[in-house]
Amino acid sequence: MSATPSSPPPRSRAQHGVRDIVLSLVFLLLIVLAIVGVTRGCSFSPGGPSVDPNAVRPTVDAPAELRRAAGRVPFAVRVPAVPEGWHGNSSGVDRVGDTTPKPYAVRVGWLTDQGHYVRLSQSDAAEPDLLRFETGHADAKATGSVEVDGVRWTVYPGQRDERAWTTTLDGHQVLITGSGSEAEFRALASATQAAPLAPSSSRPAPPSR
Repeated sequence: MSATPSSPPPRSRAQHGVRDIVLSLVFLLLIVLAIVGVTRGCSFSPGGPSVDPNAVRPTVDAPAELRRAAGRVPFAVRVPAVPEGWHGNSSGVDRVGDTTPKPYAVRVGWLTDQGHYVRLSQSDAAEPDLLRFETGHADAKATGSVEVDGVRWTVYPGQRDERAWTTTLDGHQVLITGSGSEAEFRALASATQAAPLAPSSSRPAPPSR
């Protein structure tokens, strides 16, 4: 009479415990990998998490964009040399105002080395139309004026707690707005006044002021 094969002995409690620990570790590892993938653009800071600006901020070559825009508008465009450490992050050519044909606004924005945003707008629009376009205020009232290297800029309220400075250079309206400090506004104003001109597609550039 042959012996009946016996079933394998049941696993011990220790074996079950090791298997459960391994499965738990694998599960936790998957969770950690998922969190790292979501937050790889962040870095730890004692005051709270902060996003690495190099991982998320857009970048534009402001001088190149301004020269390119000059070929699309009927006026020469100034190409300022902004302070070192400023980062060009936006640009565009827009139509503003209600006249026909609509005037243009050539716009470039920078993040300063202090983390503020400033934008330069150059336009063949009238001052009220450019102000309305840039600040959203239909009837903005001047709050004062500043002088930069002999050029007077009129100060207006901007969006939210921002402000706007505007003046006329070479017969065209120039406007600075954003969250920058007065020193940063002055730096951009001075650079704009001293900037070389990229000629428009329709006429040669006039001499710089």
